[in-house]
Amino acid sequence: MTGKDLRLNKLFTKGENAVVVAIDHGMFDGPIPGMIDLKATVKKINPCVDAVLLSAGMLRHVQGAFNYKGAPIPIVRLNWSSVYCFHWKYNDAATVVATQVEDAIAAGAEIVLISLTLQTGSEEQDAKNVEVYCKLANEAARWGIPVVGEFFPTHSDDLTPEEMHKKVYASCRILSELGADLIKTFYTNDFKKVTQSVPVPVLGLGAAKKPTHREALQLAADEIRDGARGVVFGRNAIQVSDPFQFQSALCDVVKGRMTVDEALKHYTIH
Repeated sequence: MTGKDLRLNKLFTKGENAVVVAIDHGMFDGPIPGMIDLKATVKKINPCVDAVLLSAGMLRHVQGAFNYKGAPIPIVRLNWSSVYCFHWKYNDAATVVATQVEDAIAAGAEIVLISLTLQTGSEEQDAKNVEVYCKLANEAARWGIPVVGEFFPTHSDDLTPEEMHKKVYASCRILSELGADLIKTFYTNDFKKVTQSVPVPVLGLGAAKKPTHREALQLAADEIRDGARGVVFGRNAIQVSDPFQFQSALCDVVKGRMTVDEALKHYTIH
């Protein structure tokens, strides 16, 4: 078994679905509620969580969150893309290398994430985005590090459900063709087609903060029902009244131990 296989097995412990908590928002938003002091934020992450997505720069400051038996594993985001800078109203989805694979490993990364945006409206920009993605992915392959390929479309908030599905469906297949070991992307109105069209595990993201715990847990349940092998929740797992309780409920729903109703009742969250 290769080092890459061992890391993937660690993420999908005992063959179960995976729960990842994302706290990398500061790379694009700066400080946001619940993630202003990241040393305090990591204390809100339940050990039942399988992995945490963050930047290499912050991983150096919160190593203690990953240094105990059974701790979540660190996933480091490697590239910086303007597609996430909604507040700056950027449109081109330009991407650059933020952290080299070797440096991410030195910081403690066990898995890396590389984002890719296509159909930007510019052939040149799409080609540049693929070039950055492939450079980092090929480097990770040489180091034996699993790659989460993330597809995030431009103007995601303005897309119709049909437009979102069409983009996700095509681009997730492209990511798998480019060698991604896992894929992180949006849940769509025909998500089963997405998960069935790629040979690698798909992780459904949480996207915008849901108004209620029920809606967040239901999104996770729907993603798993339609073939996802896990979820990546950020705001929906941290910006809640009791992150530990909610994350316990999330783990039980994602891993198939409880229904949404059972989890809400068991953990007394609403």
